[in-house]
Formats: sequence, C-alpha cells, structure tokens
Amino acid sequence: MKTSGLENAKKVAYFEYDFSIHGGAAEAITVYGDVIPIGAIITSGMIHVKTAVTSAGSATVAIQALSSEDVLAATAKASLTLNALIDTVPVGTAATAIRCTSTVQALTFTVATAALTAGKICVALEYVVTA
Repeated sequence: MKTSGLENAKKVAYFEYDFSIHGGAAEAITVYGDVIPIGAIITSGMIHVKTAVTSAGSATVAIQALSSEDVLAATAKASLTLNALIDTVPVGTAATAIRCTSTVQALTFTVATAALTAGKICVALEYVVTA
C-alpha cells in the first residue's frame, strides 16, 4: 500500500508571554516558542491568561504569527483577566486557517495605547502538516 507521506495527527505549538521576562512596553514583543514548519496549516488555538494583564492605562494586546492580528485582534486588558480562555482567530474553518508560507518560530505580541504592568499569556496553536 502506497502512503502519501502526510502526517495523520494534529500537533500543538506553545508560546508564552511573561511580563517578568518580556517586559510590557507599548511596542511589538517577540515571544519564542515551538516551531511550526513551513507548509503547515494552523487550524485553531486557545489563549489562556495565567496572570491577569494589567496596565496604568487602557492597554490592548494583539498577537500575530505571520500577519497583523492573525492570531488575536487587539484586545483590551479588561478581557485578559486571570484564567480567561480566549479562542484564537483561526477557529477550525478554511476561511480563518493560517497557511504557513514561512516557518513560525515566534509570535509577536503587540502592546498598544499603554504599557503593561503585569501579565502571563499562554498561546496554544493547533496545526497540521500537509507539505
């Protein structure tokens, strides 16, 4: 029986932003994690806020893998509370899936409007390898 060479299992890549490690300046912050290979398709994911995001101002956080806000659109700190679970932008449909045209080694967390003063956010992205 000839096989296609495709993998038959979903994989999960993890990335974790931690204020105590990455800081919270209102800028783009690179957060390294597991590597998602070129050709993979990110099908869905979940964000778990392990430590509430805080700020002296009205901060927002957006997360991207390959293009602006492709994982999480700018979200106000009020939604990033302790133990919050938030769906990522890819939600298991072809319309929202992210095709990896390059290797994803890090996510970009973009803090805007005001700096953060605390927070720890874990991002789990499910993907399949088709190439």
